Amino acid sequence: MDTLLLDRQIRRFLAEDLGHGDITTDPIFTGDRQGDAVFIAKEPLVAAGMALVAGRVFQLLNRDIVIKQALDDGRQAEPGATLLKISGPVGDLLRAERVALNLVQRLCGIATLTRKYVDRVAGLNVRIVDTRKTTPGLRMLEKYAVRVGGGHNHRFNLADGVLIKDNHLAACGSIRAAVERVRATVPHTIRIEVEAEDQAQVRECLASGVDIIMLDNMEPAAMREAVKLINGRALVEASGGVDLDTVRDIAATGVDIISVGRLTHSAPACDIAMDIA
Repeated sequence: MDTLLLDRQIRRFLAEDLGHGDITTDPIFTGDRQGDAVFIAKEPLVAAGMALVAGRVFQLLNRDIVIKQALDDGRQAEPGATLLKISGPVGDLLRAERVALNLVQRLCGIATLTRKYVDRVAGLNVRIVDTRKTTPGLRMLEKYAVRVGGGHNHRFNLADGVLIKDNHLAACGSIRAAVERVRATVPHTIRIEVEAEDQAQVRECLASGVDIIMLDNMEPAAMREAVKLINGRALVEASGGVDLDTVRDIAATGVDIISVGRLTHSAPACDIAMDIA
């Protein structure tokens, strides 16, 4: 992640939570009492952002806070495991607690779910990728967590790549017309991807010379037929109706990429606690 952008975001998160001051912590800890804070896993999880995100939250609030221990991103943790240990003024440890926990609980949830999808397709030549179905303001962080979990990123924003979808086609009239208009304006370095819902649209994509064909909400048998038809002339992405029960069957059709919106829009937050020692 870009640390300049990350710091800017974290400062906004801290400002939102601190408001005009912590009226609970401020009167209780008026001195400079030092202490340790420990993040503990309460369930099995894949660690994401312990030092880079949670640690940075504390250090941006008080640069004297020290990270003593942090579990590396991508490591599996069992219940009771220490994820992060930091030391510094107790008041600032408490003031930054909620922002730090909120972020890593979310990131660990995404990394943990992503790892489950990646494990389900182990041994098959396919990539699990995310989508733009992210929490507004958290896209950089959430897509980072997907990578930590072993997945890959789709485009970050609308300027990252061309993806002609059903509504574009409905308004434009045809795949060929949409592709021709886009190709006339985008740089030669940008790939063109088009969503196809049936074999007829797959054929039109091939005739238009698109780089990536997204098979949208197709059954595995139809995907297998489409992969055979495409025959390496374009990358093939599967999308829609993907869950942990279906992802292996989809991967076995021979597609190159499987995009999974639920990696970010439906990943449950992991249970992590912070204890002061």
